[in-house]
Amino acid sequence: MIRATALLIAASLALFGCTTSGEQIGPDGKPLPKMYRISKGDAKEIPVRVLEAVNTLRSARGTAPLALNPSLNSAAERHSRDMADQNRPWHWGSDGSSPIQRVQRAGFMGQFLGENISETYETETETLSAWMALADTRDVILNPAATQMGFSWYQEPSGKIWWTMVTGQ
Repeated sequence: MIRATALLIAASLALFGCTTSGEQIGPDGKPLPKMYRISKGDAKEIPVRVLEAVNTLRSARGTAPLALNPSLNSAAERHSRDMADQNRPWHWGSDGSSPIQRVQRAGFMGQFLGENISETYETETETLSAWMALADTRDVILNPAATQMGFSWYQEPSGKIWWTMVTGQ
């Protein structure tokens, strides 16, 4: 009896130790996702990591790689901030602008081909994965006509991230 009580106490302490480590458990018993904060160091690397991931996906499909385009990056950044200001993920700017108008305003001289957007607390990799899971956003990423990509985000103080990817040729 003493042995069983000692084992029960040890198990309870072990369980208590797991739940007080700062990790929150959801109603399904699984750990809740941790907030993804973009550091200044990560900010410089994120577009490169996304470009590499996109080009790996395109290569698997036999599609030519994309190059980062500063004008498209600028259009993506502005739209991410604008979506946060509007507090809704959609393709129209607060001034009624379309994606085509935004890339032209940013100085892109080529043809706009597509735009993916997201409102999330997830990482860029998780966001890219979610886009690849849907036909319409996957088509933007894998469009064989695309040669250029812009990618940016805006992170609110709450941690919410507004992601935007723009493609063109």
